[in-house]
Amino acid sequence: MKALITSFFILLLTVTGIHAHAQPPVIGAWKSLSGNTTSLLLVTPGYYSIVNYDASGFKSTTGGTWTDAGNTKVEFDSADSSQVGKTMEPSVTFEGNNLITFMGGKNITWTRVDEGNSQMTGVWQITGREIDGKMNQMKPGDRKTIKILTGTKFQWIAMNTKTGQFFGTGGGTYSFENGVYTEKIEFFSRDNSRVGATLSFKGAVDGNKWDHSGKSSKGDPIHEEWTRQ
Repeated sequence: MKALITSFFILLLTVTGIHAHAQPPVIGAWKSLSGNTTSLLLVTPGYYSIVNYDASGFKSTTGGTWTDAGNTKVEFDSADSSQVGKTMEPSVTFEGNNLITFMGGKNITWTRVDEGNSQMTGVWQITGREIDGKMNQMKPGDRKTIKILTGTKFQWIAMNTKTGQFFGTGGGTYSFENGVYTEKIEFFSRDNSRVGATLSFKGAVDGNKWDHSGKSSKGDPIHEEWTRQ
């Protein structure tokens, strides 16, 4: 099952090669349902993720980078760390507003959730955190925390791209209006009891810098700086 999930996301991205000078049609959020399991796909310029969850909680997630040529590289995989660092090249088709993939001997239909049409769309990496009243800059490295945002969906992931370690993830829906960034949690690998919670933060975006402050899911005060990659 894990290999199929990884192959799917890599399959997804090859279609971008035919739209080199415009936003690829694959950009945005997509959803597929299988029994009680929800699969959510987030695709931004240069980055992708897939996460699976149900009412009992988080199941698995994988993702990484991609290029217009359709090449992808896995940066995290919660179920199989041996996938990290691998690259592949596949293909997909569209039928109307749906994305159709073929894997495991069957077609899977993905329904569009949004088109990634937000000022926040992209992959952001935490690059600064306030400690004792001072913003401490965080140097890019193998261990990192990123947040992927489309038009309405978000997912954060903490990982080590060198060792393949996966530290946690969470996500759901978001809005950003009048300087207020609000998240509603739909999955959280560390604490399923947080699902359904709504968190609001002060936010300001200046180019590729995002100033983010408020209280964490545990109620601790935070002030962070994120940089769009």
